[in-house]
Amino acid sequence: MFASRRGALAALLLLCCCCFAPNAAVADLADKLRDDSELSQFYSLLEQNPVANATLALRSCTIFVPTNEAFQRYKGTAQVLYHMTTAAFSQSQLKTSVTSDMEGNPPLYITNGRNGDIYVNNARIIPSLSVELTNREGKRQVMHIIDEVLEPLTAKSSSTEMNNMDAMQFMRVADQLNLGNRTLRTYRTQVTMAKKESLFESPGFHTFLVPIDEGFKHSTRSGLVDAKVIDGHVIPNTVIFTAASEHDEPKTSAAFEDQIKVTVSFFKQKDGKMYVKSNTFLGDAKHKEGVVLAEIVKANIPIKNGVVHLIHRPLMIIDTTVTQFLQDNGENGALRKFYEVIMDAGGGVLEGINNLSEVTILAPSNEAWNISSIDNIVRDRKKMTDILNMHIIKDRLNVEKIRQKNANLIAQVPTVNNRTFLYFNVRGEGADTVVTVEGGGVNATVLQADVAQTNGFVHIIDRVLGVPHTTVLGKLQTDPMMSDTYRMGQFSHFNDQLNNTLRRYTYFVPRDKAWQKTELDYPSAHKKLFMRDFYYHSKNLLERHLVIADHAYTMKELVQMSLTDTVVLQTFRDSLKVKIEEEAGQYVILWNYKKINVYRPDVECTNGIIHVIDAPLLEEKDIVVSGGSYLPESSICIMLANLIMITVAKFLN
Repeated sequence: MFASRRGALAALLLLCCCCFAPNAAVADLADKLRDDSELSQFYSLLEQNPVANATLALRSCTIFVPTNEAFQRYKGTAQVLYHMTTAAFSQSQLKTSVTSDMEGNPPLYITNGRNGDIYVNNARIIPSLSVELTNREGKRQVMHIIDEVLEPLTAKSSSTEMNNMDAMQFMRVADQLNLGNRTLRTYRTQVTMAKKESLFESPGFHTFLVPIDEGFKHSTRSGLVDAKVIDGHVIPNTVIFTAASEHDEPKTSAAFEDQIKVTVSFFKQKDGKMYVKSNTFLGDAKHKEGVVLAEIVKANIPIKNGVVHLIHRPLMIIDTTVTQFLQDNGENGALRKFYEVIMDAGGGVLEGINNLSEVTILAPSNEAWNISSIDNIVRDRKKMTDILNMHIIKDRLNVEKIRQKNANLIAQVPTVNNRTFLYFNVRGEGADTVVTVEGGGVNATVLQADVAQTNGFVHIIDRVLGVPHTTVLGKLQTDPMMSDTYRMGQFSHFNDQLNNTLRRYTYFVPRDKAWQKTELDYPSAHKKLFMRDFYYHSKNLLERHLVIADHAYTMKELVQMSLTDTVVLQTFRDSLKVKIEEEAGQYVILWNYKKINVYRPDVECTNGIIHVIDAPLLEEKDIVVSGGSYLPESSICIMLANLIMITVAKFLN
């Protein structure tokens, strides 16, 4: 009744306006819309709405106009009046919220992105296309072009009363709203039992994360939803729509006090799915520390006091094992591809994870599997099992523990794959922390760390470990442990050849600490080896470390070859005679009466293998340049003392 009366009144006003309007032609927003073919779909809807037409003819207003492209993506029926407000706002005048002209006057929320973009709910204002005009009545009007259709909260039936409801009212009538097949009864019941209704009724601008009933399929989970957990699902005094959200930027939840501290952040995967995560970094006996992930299954539901996002499971609650987490996220979640590969490899890998009382999994994201080199390996079940086991650690290892292990070194951690170690590196603090992990020649970045389970942690990484994706040169360039060898090779362009994918290299690379030790023993020699003027000598030295053959040798192969005799390997410079032994799980190179530990064996690359060693293959002749001695300073002092003694003796005789 109200809508029909309002429409009739608008039509009458519009008729009066047309009868008494001056003849002078004045362009208004209606004309602008009609003449712009890129906005034709919205104009078509506007023409059919008498209230909207009356507003354009008679009043000041701001109109948010979606492009035709936005309409093509939108599946519902657009509400024209939800795109209008009866006050004129330029971009700089849009603050916090504006009242829409839709029945009940639900608000439109204004947020600012990090790069300066302005958003209306989840739609971005295209900054260069805003227009400000004065209509025939002398009223100021503003048009902003947006990249998404604005979607209000709507009911399944027109008989349902929509009264611009708050978050609590929203949950009470959720069954009558257009939320797909999603229901919220379990969480609503827990909110009522915990007497937290006032949190959802509070006026202002808040973000509410509401778990759907499907997220409580674990029978005991609903009993873990207490007042603190409910607080952890609300971001007070901040409205966050997904398009305007800052990636992985922690926001303080309502569960943030002396005894418990929980932050919430949003992030988007490359497949377009949006996730939210809670991070309990100060917990108690009931609320464990760690990260919990939840997929946003319906986002950006505007309400009277903010915005609601429906999520597939509750945050903060850590009640699943690592195995259950993989299963829950394996069907259509963030780790779908990883779980598929685990199952295709047979039940042994999952059973092995399930049998560990403490475990950490480095789980490649879905996008990490999208490289061609993986296809052939996936078909080889044994090889794939070895690679999967490289992602499993028999320990509870969160970032803080990794940081402690780092302690000025790159942390070396064993995996369930025999003889395979992972090498962690942690940089930065707080929200700026970046964790990388190297395994089997692949350097991966941790995308989501510390996803907590009852028996360990899951870290989501951006690459599959053990599946090389870069050449020997690429590995040298990016690995922080090999930077000195890379730098030395740049002087003589020695490194250039290492990008050749038609060759197979076995490269014994001294790690940075090996060169640091050389600096202590031979300071003058070390200095000159890293000077461009002495590139010829550094090149000769590196050539001894590089084996070129039709085959790249693993350490295991070299051990087998050493059982019968000294191994002769054809290097870039003559040949390298070595024996490789295995002592207490550690590989050792016997060369030139020296024992050199292999710190990281079998770093696989697309055109060869790198073995990271604890000392360079350095001979006495390498430390002489143009007649200048490269002997240790202590040796030079002894030689000078002996020479003086001989001279004195001759003089006395």
